[in-house]
Amino acid sequence: MDTPTSRSAPQTDSCPFLSSRAVSAVPRQAGPPLRRLVDLPGPRGWPVLGNLPQFDLARMHQTYEAWARIYGPMYRVRINRRDFVVISDPALMMQGLRDRPDTWLRPDPSMQAMQEAGISGLVTADGESWRRQRRIVMSAFDPTHLRRFFPSLERVTRRLQQRWMRSAQAGIQLDLQTELKRYTVDVIAGLAFGVDVNTLEQEHSELQAHLSQVFPMIQRRSNSFFPYWHYLKLPSDRRFDRHLVALHQVTRALIAQARARLDVSPERREAPQDLLDALLVAQGESGETMTEEEVAGNVFTMLLAGEDTTANSLAWALWLLAIHPEAWHRLVDEADRQLAPALLPSSFDDAMGLAWTDACIHETMRLRPVAPMNGLQARDDTVLGDLAVPKDTIVVCLTRLAATDEQRIEAASEFRPQRWLNAEGPAAANSTKRTSLPFGAGPRICPGRYLALLEMHMVLAMVARTFDLVELGTADGGPPPERMNLTMQPEGLRMRLAERTRH
Repeated sequence: MDTPTSRSAPQTDSCPFLSSRAVSAVPRQAGPPLRRLVDLPGPRGWPVLGNLPQFDLARMHQTYEAWARIYGPMYRVRINRRDFVVISDPALMMQGLRDRPDTWLRPDPSMQAMQEAGISGLVTADGESWRRQRRIVMSAFDPTHLRRFFPSLERVTRRLQQRWMRSAQAGIQLDLQTELKRYTVDVIAGLAFGVDVNTLEQEHSELQAHLSQVFPMIQRRSNSFFPYWHYLKLPSDRRFDRHLVALHQVTRALIAQARARLDVSPERREAPQDLLDALLVAQGESGETMTEEEVAGNVFTMLLAGEDTTANSLAWALWLLAIHPEAWHRLVDEADRQLAPALLPSSFDDAMGLAWTDACIHETMRLRPVAPMNGLQARDDTVLGDLAVPKDTIVVCLTRLAATDEQRIEAASEFRPQRWLNAEGPAAANSTKRTSLPFGAGPRICPGRYLALLEMHMVLAMVARTFDLVELGTADGGPPPERMNLTMQPEGLRMRLAERTRH
């Protein structure tokens, strides 16, 4: 969709969704009267379907961003007779994200689609169940735990290095995302579940093939006009069901293996060695343990989230570095200077101490965040900025728009990693950090953010020390299209490497 440039907003259709009861239930604040949903500008839609036919689901984030450039930082769309509020102001987004889960919940459509697929646990939990699970999951991914896990991460990274070395020697062109997803699945399985699935050394990974089908279907069902699959399943739905059966078998097998380890080594109950141990022995304040459904849901969720999001971020980072050779050469120089003669970091601190690499990662996530949208749903009648928001209203947060706004950040459209090093002044760096929200914010911030950053540092440092980037891009040489499959991924990235002749 072409990006609109006009700031004028056409007259919107009337949609009296906010009742007088809802307005009176919202606490009043000093100043001008609160706006209602019907007061917001927005694009005209179709009868009944509203704006739904105007979306290409694979590019829906770009449609939302384009409309924000017309209608401003807060506007309204209608989908299936339901009003959605779309915001891009970072202060409003932070207000909503920080007030989760007390004021804002995850949106119903996406929660229903995930729960039907068996994705539950922390991602769909609420109230005390969420608080109990959050403590366990967050502790499993904190820097202390990652330091203990580092030898396993180093082993998996060496496998990727050896796999890519064979490809470089044979002159083989690689499907970049498939390669990276194998790596991230192996990492998350080792850290969270204590098992070595080793998809990197398999000619064909059944596990990765099953996982790759889940997010696209969740995206499709979350935005469907009608849950047709409840009544009639298309061939794609039946294939999806078969993938789910296989993944749930993997989940049950992982849990059974963990229970067997606990029986053989009871000391693991006192000192859990991985996330799955911790989930199985966890108790709440009243002594209750996690249900089998909660444990299974968290295992499934970690496999999915650990595979997709970090792999997409790494793919975007390698592409941006390939088209900015000066930034890539500086990254290579840093790796040579700080790591030589080793070909990859040998400790957590070595990896995270690569300052320029870290700046490149954060600049990548600013320009190409894997979550350019975040959804909220009002638990009760509430207020967001100057807007009275009725209960159950869904708010779409456009998390990338402010971070790429030329009015907020100098040269916002350019890949400038130095802005994260205070090279352009502390004020510029702080402004960038306040507007870039790649992991969300508030109590429901991504629990795996430290692991994601560590994986990205490891892979970029390994590539810098081992390979030359001979070719990295799409078949037509243009920028990779952005595609939403619940997370935003680049389409069609291929990579060819050559072994470095010096270290």
